[in-house]
Amino acid sequence: MEENKIALITGATRGIGKQIAITLAENGFDIAINYRKENEDLENTKKEIEKIGRKCVAVKGDVSSYEDCENFVKEVIAQYGKIDVLVNNAGITKDTLLMRMKKEDFEDVLNVNLVGTFNVTKNVIPYMMKERNGRIINISSVVGIAGNAGQTNYSASKAGIIGFTKSLAKEVASRNILVNAVAPGFIETNMTDVLKDEIKENIAKNIPLKRMGNAKDVANLVNFLASNESSYITGQVINVDGGMLM
Repeated sequence: MEENKIALITGATRGIGKQIAITLAENGFDIAINYRKENEDLENTKKEIEKIGRKCVAVKGDVSSYEDCENFVKEVIAQYGKIDVLVNNAGITKDTLLMRMKKEDFEDVLNVNLVGTFNVTKNVIPYMMKERNGRIINISSVVGIAGNAGQTNYSASKAGIIGFTKSLAKEVASRNILVNAVAPGFIETNMTDVLKDEIKENIAKNIPLKRMGNAKDVANLVNFLASNESSYITGQVINVDGGMLM
């Protein structure tokens, strides 16, 4: 148990981010999450974390806005005094073939997924540098490695996160700050719930383990990377994909 440690997780009101927040709370972390607008998902996440017996602070802010990130990171520090672990999970998709993709669709995905990762990390890193300790875990994707038709924007953003992760890991290793990326494959979430069963079955056939993953599979790896057990791992991209890219 990582008692008295603080984890900030972006995009944690549902899906993979929510499961990461819950899993870290189950392992002794107090949690901070951001939100753009108050809704039922936010309240449910907070209640589930508090039910575990951990604190949960929700701070308002859009990761694509640098000013918002500056403000909500300051608020987390004011509430908790430190941030031990940052999980950059917030992300969106606007899938379509490049020929049909609007300029705004490309920019919006890059601004949330990649620029958002920069915005939050840039504001958290000074506090970790001062403490000479920290974990930064960036949620990328296997499509950032292999690409995927209809996802040039999303794939570019997730590939950018990988380059960002490796570069930052080299910059801050001397301060005992570890930076790693997790690259999920096909994971059962709200995003995949809309797919027809036939499509899901076809996806599963191409995965060596013959099944899609779940949010807990990703959260368990994030929990390991957030823990003291991962103290000699940095600059890595670890796939959680059932063997899809091996």
